[in-house]
Amino acid sequence: MDLLWHDGKLLGIDWGLWKLVGWLGNLVFFSRFFVQWYATERRKQVVVPTAFWWLSLTGSLLLLVYSLHQRDSVFIFAYLFTWIPYIRNLVIHRRHVEAHVECPRCGRSCDGQSNFCSACGAALTAAESHAAR
Repeated sequence: MDLLWHDGKLLGIDWGLWKLVGWLGNLVFFSRFFVQWYATERRKQVVVPTAFWWLSLTGSLLLLVYSLHQRDSVFIFAYLFTWIPYIRNLVIHRRHVEAHVECPRCGRSCDGQSNFCSACGAALTAAESHAAR
């Protein structure tokens, strides 16, 4: 028990609001590893799910806020610009999803530019394709 609770501190850490923000940022940022690993194992191919980018954005912003509070220039610079590719990837993903149309026969998501479903060969009507744009 001394390992977890030492000198009246959990894990020997002086806990406060800002320490909690910093550790929460670490936890959220690290959890993206498990999300990506699970998605890749499930599909048996490398996959980066949307949740990965949301966890990256949330964790890095929490760590940036914590580093600003600590006034640690190295830590601040490490997280100052990381949000840019995370937001960009979320925008790209959203545009990709919006550019697809659902096949009326099999329900598969098809490229909005396609005339036929790649899974079942059903014709995609112009209205369906244009509705996706």
